[in-house]
Amino acid sequence: MSRLPMIALCSVLLLRPDAVTAQALSSAPVVVMQGTGVVRRAPDQALVRIAAEQRAPAPRAAQEGTAAAMTAVMAQLTAAGIPRDAVRTVAVTVQQEFDYQNGRQVPRGFVSRNAIEVRVDDLARLPQVLDASVAAGATAVEGLEWTIRNRAAAEREAVTLAVADAVARADAAAAGARRSIDAVVRIEESGAVMAVRSEPMALRARSAQDAVTATPVSVGEIEVRASVTVTATLK
Repeated sequence: MSRLPMIALCSVLLLRPDAVTAQALSSAPVVVMQGTGVVRRAPDQALVRIAAEQRAPAPRAAQEGTAAAMTAVMAQLTAAGIPRDAVRTVAVTVQQEFDYQNGRQVPRGFVSRNAIEVRVDDLARLPQVLDASVAAGATAVEGLEWTIRNRAAAEREAVTLAVADAVARADAAAAGARRSIDAVVRIEESGAVMAVRSEPMALRARSAQDAVTATPVSVGEIEVRASVTVTATLK
């Protein structure tokens, strides 16, 4: 029996698409370049954590105290135009507290904490939300985070800019070697990062009275940054 058909089959199996691509890359000169794309947006949304704490000799009394405070806070948020689906509970805890006397733990009482996260879509309302929450019984306002609603679109735009930047750099590098780009054969994305820039942009109060009484809040600029690595063959 002839063994030629088996040899031919083995040859076909070895020439997989990834193997062909690797062979082409190994034989053709390439340039590998990184690129960065940056998109800046004004924040159009804020997330803030609002908490109420209550201390009492008994755990039930402490919990009832925070429940009453948070009920009042939520009522104020509704009055400020915050929809129910923009508020979510993130923590409900009751813990015993101790003092140390002569090296021993002495029970002091209990502390209850109820925390919610509030999404504010109208940033002009943010000072009102903060002040109304504290007036209603909140004892902590923390974790203020600026964001944008359509983050995915900003990330895609940043990736497009990053690829264009990498290709332009690769083209410049090829020109320096008296070559030119033939084809882009690989694009690897390193991911997109969103951060708030330090330059503040003050919120405008709705009225002169708001400007006097409301908590001043400054908004940073959102920066979405993407990084890619482009591999191109040269001719």
